[in-house]
Amino acid sequence: MRIGQRHIFIALDVLLAIYLIFAITSFNKHDDAELTCKEVKINITDHHDMGFLSAQDIKVALQRSRLYPEGQLIGSVDPRAIEDALKKNPFVSDAQCYKTQNATVHISVTQRTPVVRVKSENGEDYYIDNRDSIMPTSGYISNLPIATGNITKWYARNYVAPMCRHMSENELWSNQIEQVNVLPDKTIELVPRVGDHVVNIGRLPEHNDNARREQGIFQFLDNKLTRLEKFYRYGLSQAGWNKYSYINLEFDNQIICKRHKKDGSPDIVSEPAETQPATSTADKKPTAEKKPSADKKPAAEKKPAAEKKPAADKKKPEKKTDKKQADKKPAPEKKKN
Repeated sequence: MRIGQRHIFIALDVLLAIYLIFAITSFNKHDDAELTCKEVKINITDHHDMGFLSAQDIKVALQRSRLYPEGQLIGSVDPRAIEDALKKNPFVSDAQCYKTQNATVHISVTQRTPVVRVKSENGEDYYIDNRDSIMPTSGYISNLPIATGNITKWYARNYVAPMCRHMSENELWSNQIEQVNVLPDKTIELVPRVGDHVVNIGRLPEHNDNARREQGIFQFLDNKLTRLEKFYRYGLSQAGWNKYSYINLEFDNQIICKRHKKDGSPDIVSEPAETQPATSTADKKPTAEKKPSADKKPAAEKKPAAEKKPAADKKKPEKKTDKKQADKKPAPEKKKN
């Protein structure tokens, strides 16, 4: 008998909960049907950094799709439809929409993050984002590196984009490198913002597997840029930022530099150590050429000081022998007498 009463109480509690939920839902629906959306709040993440989208762009896009909620009944606003429409925008990575009880609709948009702008020889012009996906260009002028030269979309997505994405994670190189040029043989040239020169880092490592290819590119780039940073720090800081027109890092353990002068021969620079500045063979030449100052051999020609030994020759016993001969001559004369 006690078990039966317990089941009855449980059933009554369940029915009461269902009633309350139904009553609250019905009450809210009634209010929603009477309220209209008076405000739409649009938030765009990374707006100041990227600047591809603005709140006005989002409003215009939703108005064209007849989904802009302002002035519409809250009950008729479909957040899911608004999200799907915004995600179709090529500059939108993610979108979220929700309603609040004060008849306000909140829209949050996350922009796609471009890492490089590609302007290839075949006339193509587009962006590539941090997910290695192609984006169309816009009227916004971004502070991104520009990739030029012999670039296909496949090579841009699989090689240029990972390289530029990795450089963007380093504060020094994200600010220093303004252009990436791809030669016909896939050799990579970097054009810096500071310094009147071009840097050759060689060809990026190739691999069919995406993960291994990306890892190989990262390691290759870290090695080349570490060497370049040391050369900047201990080489160009002393030789001058505008001394060389071309810096070749393609080969290990040496850096080949070309001067701006047409008659200047290439300089082969040993790998600079962190504790001592790098010196080039060209920089050593002046010191080698100064050796003639020592090779003028004024010291050797001054050896007359050593040739002054005639003073020592004066001390030779020649004079003594002469004296002895002079002393010996009177003796035979006495015998004659």
